[in-house]
Amino acid sequence: MQIREARRSPAMKEINEGQLEKGKKKAMENKASDEGIFASCSFTDIGLHPSLCQHLKDKMGFEVPTQIQAQAIPVILSGKDVYPFSILVNAATGTGKTIVYLAPIVNLLQQRKPRVERSDGTFVLVLVPTRELCMQVHEILQKLLRCFIWIVPGYIMGGENRTKEKARLRKGISILIATPGRLLDHLKHTSSFIYTNLRWIVYDEADRILELGYGKAIEEILDFLGSRQNIATGQENKRMKPNESSRQNLLLSATLNEKVNHLANISLQNPVMIGLDDNKISFMTSNNSVKRLLSLDSDSDGNLEHHSPLRSQAAENYNLPVQLIQRYVKVSCGSRMVLLLSILKSLFEKTGSQKIVVFLSTCDAVDFHFFLLKEFKWSANPHQDMDQRHVFITCSTFRLHGNMAHEDRRAAFQGFKSEKSAMLLCTDIAARGLDFPKVTCIIQYDSPGEASEYVHRVGRTARLGKEGEALLFLQPAEIDYLHDLKMHGVSLTEYPLQKFLERFLFYGQKQHHQKFLSLDTHPWVILLQKALENFVLAEPKMKQLAKNAFCSWVRAYTAHRGELKKIFMLKKLHLGHVARSFGLKEQPSLVSKSLQKQAKKRKKALGKGRPSKRRQLSAI
Repeated sequence: MQIREARRSPAMKEINEGQLEKGKKKAMENKASDEGIFASCSFTDIGLHPSLCQHLKDKMGFEVPTQIQAQAIPVILSGKDVYPFSILVNAATGTGKTIVYLAPIVNLLQQRKPRVERSDGTFVLVLVPTRELCMQVHEILQKLLRCFIWIVPGYIMGGENRTKEKARLRKGISILIATPGRLLDHLKHTSSFIYTNLRWIVYDEADRILELGYGKAIEEILDFLGSRQNIATGQENKRMKPNESSRQNLLLSATLNEKVNHLANISLQNPVMIGLDDNKISFMTSNNSVKRLLSLDSDSDGNLEHHSPLRSQAAENYNLPVQLIQRYVKVSCGSRMVLLLSILKSLFEKTGSQKIVVFLSTCDAVDFHFFLLKEFKWSANPHQDMDQRHVFITCSTFRLHGNMAHEDRRAAFQGFKSEKSAMLLCTDIAARGLDFPKVTCIIQYDSPGEASEYVHRVGRTARLGKEGEALLFLQPAEIDYLHDLKMHGVSLTEYPLQKFLERFLFYGQKQHHQKFLSLDTHPWVILLQKALENFVLAEPKMKQLAKNAFCSWVRAYTAHRGELKKIFMLKKLHLGHVARSFGLKEQPSLVSKSLQKQAKKRKKALGKGRPSKRRQLSAI
């Protein structure tokens, strides 16, 4: 798989090199040292229009650009007369990647003569992997366009009313934010969708787009838009669209992997690489994905650097904010739930507002812990009546996962953003690109799997220079996962469990300084675990949620891929202890049998036998 050099005339090559050289020199002049996140220049210095710079400062709170913005924006601006033109931006989470592409594109659109009109159709297409990121980018774009009201923003995504989207597309949307599935639907079925003037295609969180299974959809979209590169011949796809030759493609990702390489191969042509050090450039070339590229670190005469493929490739190092405090807690499976609730209680009892995001592996696990945290009542005196007990953790609690109804997802997303102190329980749907204001702590209750997912999860805090904490739960059998993270330059310190548990006293207990040999034998752990099990057992709804969560957690645990299978092995775990982590006293086999009995009853009630394999496949 390669991206080959485009066939351009000598005159076009001369224009290209001249324009890119100007942008590259400006970017290098504004490139700050690696100490800190912000650059030592202003938005005016990097070529943005004065009115846009003033708007960024006064209305959006951006005083100066970040380093990646200072490097990328001049290059994007310099490409206004260079066609075709492609850029690949690699930047750490929380460094302002959305402004990296929106600001220069808006800058160029507002300068366009004659003015952009709705009837001209779509000039900019931004592809994002999730509905929540779609809403977030659209919200930022709306704020950015308040001083350029003739440029119309809009979005289309799954879950929205398709007829209303069709009406908006008919009127015209200048800058369109879209999820791949819904965009492909409109390309196929909405004849009033005008995209003949399309000048920019942006792939935000590129690797996640492919991870969610949109690879085939992306290829079809590129075929419709006439932007797909033919990898085998280096020629562009024969399906030409109007103005295809004057289109610019931008691909942005915080991590580089084979998925990014594949998307780059089919969508980018001779990309300018921004934010990549020598190791990352070698990673790209060692996978034969880019043979010729232009880097901001190339020689000053503007020549393209040639990198030969390496025989062996070291793991990519991930750049995380220096102000991010990263720790792990080693806890046995049976005590996980007690420790999670204890840590959350401790955090929310601190002075000041706390915004905490808890990542879990499955939708069922999110639902179970959500209702548990909202309904579990507690008293230090175990003999106290239930009506006199209070909720164990007092805070606004939200949940977010892919099985929720669209309106519920929207309400949870907006609700958590607007709260000053709150907790969000979620799956990895919230791990990419979402900018929740003032998140103080990330708790990864279930392991993220690949190291790149760890980076994206913790990237929800410590953004734009602010402080943040990250805590990773690991079982003793999973401790080798720390070595996998260390290979990528990520180091964690151990959380002081013994010291932490000393602060918890219950009715009739005196302060003690005894060091317990096992966490499971600690009085606080025993008492709270018993209370949780009694609560789950007494509530039929909670018991069913716990059973569902247990079964889905086991399935998810067995789904780890590659080398991670050697770390996350189900046979290393005691499934009875796993059941305890969901407040279940029953043996796992009994839980599984009860679920099987219910499934059989449902089938019998419906009067249907087992569906055929063809029906099963069609339902997926």
